[in-house]
Amino acid sequence: MRNWLKALSHKITPTQFIVCSYATVIAMTTLLLVMPISVKPGAELSWIDALFTAVSGVSVTGLTAVNTAETFSVFGTFVLMISFQFGGIGIMALGTFLWLVLGRNISLSYRRLIMIDQNRHNLSGLVQLIRLLLFMALGIELAGALIFGVYFRVQGFHDTWTESFYYGLFHAVSSYTNAGFDIYGNSLASFANDYFVQFITMLLLFLGAIGFPVLIEFREFLMTRNRRFRFSLFTKVTTSMFVIMIVAGALSIFILEHDMYFADKSWHEKLFFSLFNSITTRSGGLSTMDVSEFYEPTQFILSILMFIGASPSSVGGGIRTTTFAIILLTLYTYAKGRSEVRVFRKSVKDEDVRKSFVVFTTGAILVVAGIVTLDWVEQQKFSLFSVIFEVSSAFGTSGLSMGITGDLSTVGKVIIMALMFVGRIGILSLLFLFRTGNRKEHYHYPKEDIIIG
Repeated sequence: MRNWLKALSHKITPTQFIVCSYATVIAMTTLLLVMPISVKPGAELSWIDALFTAVSGVSVTGLTAVNTAETFSVFGTFVLMISFQFGGIGIMALGTFLWLVLGRNISLSYRRLIMIDQNRHNLSGLVQLIRLLLFMALGIELAGALIFGVYFRVQGFHDTWTESFYYGLFHAVSSYTNAGFDIYGNSLASFANDYFVQFITMLLLFLGAIGFPVLIEFREFLMTRNRRFRFSLFTKVTTSMFVIMIVAGALSIFILEHDMYFADKSWHEKLFFSLFNSITTRSGGLSTMDVSEFYEPTQFILSILMFIGASPSSVGGGIRTTTFAIILLTLYTYAKGRSEVRVFRKSVKDEDVRKSFVVFTTGAILVVAGIVTLDWVEQQKFSLFSVIFEVSSAFGTSGLSMGITGDLSTVGKVIIMALMFVGRIGILSLLFLFRTGNRKEHYHYPKEDIIIG
């Protein structure tokens, strides 16, 4: 394994290796899903739909061309759960765990791969970080599975404890990894009035999308109980923007739908519908209602929220919350006539500002290109709002849909698959695929002013 990694590292960059690894996992998942043991008797699954499901599973998106509950057997759903883990926790993290279980040492080249896959800036403490990350993720999923399993059985949703814990495990894993898959057949529409299931689901979605570095820092804060504990700037910006997005999204949905979809709803129904839809747009994909029934302005707001996505180093996609935060801070800084972007009494590095605009611009170009191409390929078979919503959901790896996924053409599904894959690996990884190394400029051209704006 070491020699193979070393030989391969001389031929391709670490980013290219990671992307190829995710592509390999998708291929393996596809092969497993098309096996007869993965499909229920009488159900049909084409190769393109199996590939679409595999991409959606590994990218933890949740868009499906077939009904998961009606198509896949118990074995097939476990294959999906494993793909959620690869996509949500990270392929290098799971590889590291396997390596540690086998008692092997983690080489420097492998540590570099972990660093890139987990979006870290240095090599120190990576193995300990991965070990903590894995146990934290598996612990949260196990706790969620136990809570759901006991609740489902006590409430009489299922006849046996085995069935209750099976459904509880799948829903817990799908929620924490923000995969957005369900085995009920209608997402969480059956629990539209069950606020306990919704609350635990929202909590799992939140913990998965807030980002591993934030969870680890909060754990350190609780463990040390040091009043002088200082959170990093990353954690402060991420947490603040994440909460702001949830509140702003919920308020927008509540206001826009107050006299529309919410017209005949009680105050608590309005509250949970607004809050759940705001949180699930971070990258969750689960829904307690048909989002196609929303007012078009609300659907557009949801599309924007999905485009922004979750936090960096999390299970979600999109341009990420910190990117959007730095964009807003930079605009404010420029409007105030300042030259340095500041937040929480810290200055943001110019390189991070530059990255934010690169990620935002590239993401916007990809989404616009995806919308235009998909609408053209499908020959305007669907409304433009449906296409915008579908593309934004794929790029943000959210998984919400207005019901057009299964009716897409083969080319249309390929477009959505490409967007889901990019959403999982991230914009910077996509751009780094074409980078062969850091080139230093040996000379500079004369600078000249250009009129802007």
